[in-house]
This record gives sequence, structure tokens and C-alpha cells, in this order.
Amino acid sequence: MAMPAALSRRRDYAGPALFSYGFRPFFLAAGLWAAFGILLWLPQYFGALPLPMPFGALAWHIHEMLYGYVAASVAGFLLTAIPNWTGRLPVNGWPLAALALLWLAGRAAMLLSGVIGGIAAAVIDVSFLVAIAAVAGREIVAGRNWRNLRVLIVLGVLIVGNIVFHAEVLLTGKADYGVRIAIAAVILLISLVGGRLVPSFTGNWLARNNPGRRPAPFSRFDMIAMAASVLALIAWIAAPLNAVSGALLLAAGLLQATRLARWAGDRAF
Repeated sequence: MAMPAALSRRRDYAGPALFSYGFRPFFLAAGLWAAFGILLWLPQYFGALPLPMPFGALAWHIHEMLYGYVAASVAGFLLTAIPNWTGRLPVNGWPLAALALLWLAGRAAMLLSGVIGGIAAAVIDVSFLVAIAAVAGREIVAGRNWRNLRVLIVLGVLIVGNIVFHAEVLLTGKADYGVRIAIAAVILLISLVGGRLVPSFTGNWLARNNPGRRPAPFSRFDMIAMAASVLALIAWIAAPLNAVSGALLLAAGLLQATRLARWAGDRAF
């Protein structure tokens, strides 16, 4: 009876529509920030808009796309998907608004990091991802949706990457490992979530419109492809110019391409 009760209470929500589901504020914020970030970055890059922060224009832009734009997109997806995974109520109303404000505080802290200090800016910025991980973990555990706990691992990698990014900038003036960690985390999240959504949606469409061969179910092959991707991305983070890293990335890419081919996308096309 948990699902009908949850659905009933979702319908009873009477607050602002913007804070009714996680995707609403965070997808909107991600889109606006992606555009606004360009408007801020270009004059910074050409020296026409000096801002009080220890980051160079390029480092700031990289950080805000990976840990600002991407973080908002991930938060919007998770806060919308987790209720469907668990049957629990979505995080909405004031708690959702507070999370959105925390994300916004991180963006302001980055822009004003030269005024409030790099450490303070890092704490404010990283706290958003920590809060999202805490909320996601609470909902997944409460809903006993154990298989989706792996999402928390990816969030943990993103949190570590953000900490590393800030530490590198504060200590050396530029970021290196923190950039690759974030890119690797996003690739793994897309591979993990896409491995559930793409074959599921494709299979549902084929069942209604084009009966026959269906997407292959998750199997040991998918686990091998994911493990190979994790290994390759770790090697790339540690030694991006090493030939072994390149070979591992190529092998992982071929495995992921084969994985994609098994999902019957050609039949949907």
C-alpha cells in the first residue's frame, strides 16, 4: 500500500509548482547556469570582467560546468527518479527549496571566493553534493531499494573530485585530477543509469509497436563492461597520457559499444 499512499500525498502537494519535483528547480537552474556561465566566462577570459576569486577564468568555467551545471542536473535526476525506485514521497516544498538555495550559495561562493576565502568557498560548494548524497542515501535505505545504493558511490566520487579540485587550486593554482575525476564520475553515472533506462524504454516501445527481438537483460556482460570502464577511468585519472590507459579506454569503449548494440536500438530506429 506504500505506493498508492505516496501517490495520493504527491497529488495533495499544494506548494509552488517549481518545488513539486526535483527536476523542476534543478533542470531549470542547470540550463540557466550553463547559459549565464558563458556570459560570465567570456569577459573574464578576455580580462574585461575581473572577479574576486583565486580561480583563473578557465578553471572557474571548468569547475562550474562540472560541479555546478552537472551537479544540478544529477540532483534533478536523482530527486525525481528515487521516488519511482522506492515508492516513497518525493522531496518537495521547503526541503527542496533549501537544497536549491544551497546549490545557488555554492555558485555565489565560487564567484566571491576571493572575498570569503578559498576554504570557505570550498566548504559551501562541496556541502551541496554532500547534502544530495545524504538525502538520496536516506531515501534509498528507507525504501529498501538496495540495488540503487551504487548511485551513492558515483556521488561519492563526485564529492571527492570536488574536494580535490579545490585543494589543487588552493595549493597549486590550477586543477588537474579534480577535472578528470568529475568527468569519470559523470561517465559512470550515465553508463549505470543509462543501462537501466535505455533498454527498459526501448523494450516497452518495442513490445507495443514492433514485437520481436527485445533488448538483452542486464547480465554478466554488462558487469564486465562496467568493471572495465571503472578500471580504464581510474587509469586515465592517474595517468592520462600513458599508453596502457589509452588501451584500457579503447577496450572499455568497445565493450560499451557492444553493450549498446545489445539493446535493440536498431529495431526502434
